[in-house]
Amino acid sequence: MISEVGILHYVLGFLLGVVCGSVPSGLWIVKAFFGIDIREYGSKNIGTTNVFRTVGSKTALLVLIADMVKGIVAVAIVHYVFNSPYLDVATALGALLGHNYSIFLGFKGGKGVATGLGILVFLLPKTSGAVLLLWIIVVALTRYVSLASILAAILTPIASWYFGYPLPYIALCVVAGMNVVVRHKENISRLMNGTESKIKPGNAKDFKK
Repeated sequence: MISEVGILHYVLGFLLGVVCGSVPSGLWIVKAFFGIDIREYGSKNIGTTNVFRTVGSKTALLVLIADMVKGIVAVAIVHYVFNSPYLDVATALGALLGHNYSIFLGFKGGKGVATGLGILVFLLPKTSGAVLLLWIIVVALTRYVSLASILAAILTPIASWYFGYPLPYIALCVVAGMNVVVRHKENISRLMNGTESKIKPGNAKDFKK
């Protein structure tokens, strides 16, 4: 473990996060299994929800896990080497930024929910449990994934403060939560005017190679 952390470490940690976060899991997995570009279907998003709506739950689960893992890997590397909450945060922000603005997709990407969840699972496990429970309840009651994600994002910093996590992690939750809400601005408009789509699985058989 390295005890001293300098500016270069923050830059490298952030860049590591960006590279890991930029991996377009949804695009690559769907293309590998079905030979299609997920960006041409549904909401055009590469995230878990659009994959679920387009090709079904099994592939969506793979995408969810992959998006979570890329956030975990980036943060875990710097966490175990340096054990610095501030460096953890810099790397986590890089991963979220990379997911939202992938360097492999012309700086376009997802909304950061699954990658953010992966980071929470690793750094703030109690918080991740609370927000995941809320997300499941809201989706079960309303069938609106967007609403569940927005409410979970709002709860994240509150839960982190309640569980007594370090201030840098709480600040990360505030920034990450705001990012999720902003990335869902179109969904918020549709929720308010009653045109948001409820979740239902797609049929993978429609896209078999």
